[in-house]
Amino acid sequence: MDFLIGLVGKDFVLVASDTAQIRSVVRMKSDLDKMITLSDKNVLLLSGPVGDCNNFGDYVQKNLKLNAMRNGFAQSPHASANFVRKSLAESLRSRERYEVNLLLGGFDEHEGPKLYWIDHLAALAEVPYAAHGYGSYFTFATMDRHYRKGMTLDEAKDVLRKCILEVRTRFIVNLPAFKVRYVDKDGVHEVLDIEDETTMPAAAAVPAQ
Repeated sequence: MDFLIGLVGKDFVLVASDTAQIRSVVRMKSDLDKMITLSDKNVLLLSGPVGDCNNFGDYVQKNLKLNAMRNGFAQSPHASANFVRKSLAESLRSRERYEVNLLLGGFDEHEGPKLYWIDHLAALAEVPYAAHGYGSYFTFATMDRHYRKGMTLDEAKDVLRKCILEVRTRFIVNLPAFKVRYVDKDGVHEVLDIEDETTMPAAAAVPAQ
């Protein structure tokens, strides 16, 4: 039931994920952070079984930090995405397959903001916007209509609010909260005001007969 979404703006990448951990018909918790910071300017979003997400996310994060220590600099979003894809592809050919879908957003000093879509079969694509999970069924049409290249941060937030509201209106599962971050030349930043306009309107009271 995970939902991940990302948008590329003029000089940033805006990403969001729900915070619910759901198993079968039970919500186990409502404050799960499904993002991992890979470096100062790279963030990875994961969806899938919690064990797979934790194990694969830790493996990727620690190996990229080791590479940064050895080389003296952090890998670019493009290099990080290809390392993630390679690691996932290798796991597919082993007995320790990871059932994870991912979004990787980051900022490259030479090429600007980047967003990569990676699925559980290790397919990789650079995209202007992306989503994973059941929520993607309800949000791609919204992004197709409202997304445009070179958006400002406020414009991207507005598109994201529309997508979250669409999921909350049409998806049968209630996703109570979202974790939202954006990445730009100064690093990874939290977004705290995205929830202000995405609560569903209260249902009108039915008049007594």
